[in-house]
Amino acid sequence: MAVNIPSIRKSGVNYFLEGFQLIKQPGLRAFVFIPLMINLILFAGVMYFAVGKLDELFTWMNGEIPEYLSWLNFFLWPLAVLSMLVVMSFIFSSVMNWLAAPFNGLLAEKVEQHLTGKSLNTGGTIDLIKDLPRILGREWLKLKYYLPRALIFLILFWVPVVGQTAAPILWFLFTAWMMAIQYCDYPFDNHKVPFDDMKFALRNTKGTSFSFGASVTLFSMIPIVNFIVMPVAICGATAMWVDRYREAYKNPHVAMD
Repeated sequence: MAVNIPSIRKSGVNYFLEGFQLIKQPGLRAFVFIPLMINLILFAGVMYFAVGKLDELFTWMNGEIPEYLSWLNFFLWPLAVLSMLVVMSFIFSSVMNWLAAPFNGLLAEKVEQHLTGKSLNTGGTIDLIKDLPRILGREWLKLKYYLPRALIFLILFWVPVVGQTAAPILWFLFTAWMMAIQYCDYPFDNHKVPFDDMKFALRNTKGTSFSFGASVTLFSMIPIVNFIVMPVAICGATAMWVDRYREAYKNPHVAMD
């Protein structure tokens, strides 16, 4: 496929940071608030569940480990906490993406309208409800793309020496790529651009895509800040769509070889 992507000297980091400015715009605050509240409520629920399960796990471990092996707790407890956090983080992010998908698409639409001054004319609430199967189907495509690749990278962590050395770097790069896909997909999907075409466009601008995804990944690791990363990333990704991809895709008859 060949798509003429406008060449604009702006990095993915710049687009992500632009998202912090966009979420403060008066016309966008209401659309930022809904996914943010979903994020906070779901996170609180997941943490409550995780703490309860950790307490049960520690009680079981204390009962099963003999007294003379009690020193193993020093190693097993951190491992149990880390494993639980990884599992809960995956569940949280997956459920969050599914629940917030319609609102994230709406936020991307309003950001694009704010930046371009042109409405997408996607309809009202009824049209959004009718579009839910397609929106959730898009989230399923992303999950189906993510899971087998994530499994391969996680297996690398168990490969001695070479695998364990390279795995953290590869995992970070893969996560950055997935963050670019996750958030850039909302403005692409608003224009009904197929999933594979969206991935092709992001690969055409690898430097911008990876630097944007890496910024999302790094800021997601900062406590408190990580609560607002999602709306910031959506705003930044939409700004990137407007600058780099919109002109190539707004015409439905664009040739893609």
